[in-house]
Amino acid sequence: MRIGFDAKRAFNNRSGLGNYSRNLLSALYSGYPDFSYILYTPQIKKNLFDISGRNFELRTPDRIFHRIFPSAWRTFAITDIIKKDKLDIYHGLSHELPAGIENSGIKSVVTIHDLIFIRYPELYAATDRYIYKKKFRHACKKADRIIAVSRQTADDIIEYFSIDHERIDVIYQSCNPLFMKDTGDDQNQSIRQKYRLPDHYILNIGNIEERKNLLTLIKAVHLAGIDIPVVIIGRKTRYYQKVKKYIEDNRLTGIYIYETISNEELPSIYQMADIFVYPSLFEGFGIPIIESLFSGTPVITSNGGCFAEAGGPGSVYVNALDHEELAAAIKRVLSDEVLRQRMIEAGYRYAKNFTPEKAAGNVMQVYNRVVAQ
Repeated sequence: MRIGFDAKRAFNNRSGLGNYSRNLLSALYSGYPDFSYILYTPQIKKNLFDISGRNFELRTPDRIFHRIFPSAWRTFAITDIIKKDKLDIYHGLSHELPAGIENSGIKSVVTIHDLIFIRYPELYAATDRYIYKKKFRHACKKADRIIAVSRQTADDIIEYFSIDHERIDVIYQSCNPLFMKDTGDDQNQSIRQKYRLPDHYILNIGNIEERKNLLTLIKAVHLAGIDIPVVIIGRKTRYYQKVKKYIEDNRLTGIYIYETISNEELPSIYQMADIFVYPSLFEGFGIPIIESLFSGTPVITSNGGCFAEAGGPGSVYVNALDHEELAAAIKRVLSDEVLRQRMIEAGYRYAKNFTPEKAAGNVMQVYNRVVAQ
């Protein structure tokens, strides 16, 4: 089987869609090495996806116009290229398919991660909402099969785009296998010293943006007098100024904020945390929850949406907008060692549903079904 992939995110996005693409491509290659994998990307950033030693075929723009306007190459030129490459399937890994693919004779699959821009339009510029809606709707209408990363996302696709549920497969993501290994005391202490991390801390990971709702966590810790530092890892957006103002106005200490930490270092930071708190308002799935479960760190996250799909029966769920309820949950988990151990054990058992092998196997079943149609 010859399978092509929209690999832009794999080569250019450090987190989120980039991690999904890299993890799935690596798992497919490891599990099914006899197939041909062709990666299409308009450009490449160094050090994000190392394909050396793997028999991936790479396609990039060969015309000056498309190098100057890479989005035009990705949207309009790829269809002719994949026809020449004689693919069996083309998989849009991040919401999109090229124009005209439905007339190319090539079967197509698209992964839809979320429709947050429709649920929370106030968080997006009007131009971005228009472009996203046009691209996502086109992909869902034209794809032979749609992969949704959660039941929540599948329900949104059905509701907002009027797609038949029988065309959708819910396939949960995995995470980087690095999070599935014990990092060891030596590495942990080295990371602790490098970043001057406290001995005990609450961990929060995700872009510092309004939807991630970091301010509620900081208010919960501050107003309830919870005496444990908070370690935050995420890219700063305009919302960060609101967080920063609250910290400064209340003269808070013990708040550690880091924008960029490598995937190789993150497992240690997860494993050393006392608890992982993720009060996001809405997600397509919530990979940091899975990373935490594999790391043996108890999870407190939001009720509703997709969070229970990611967190399973061992996590604690709260109203993400109620800082008092969140504070009470944090106090309970931190003070009850029996509860913490029960959460750790149940979380790790549940996390085994999200191994790379399972994710790749489920996606391969979709490919086989599409080819057989």
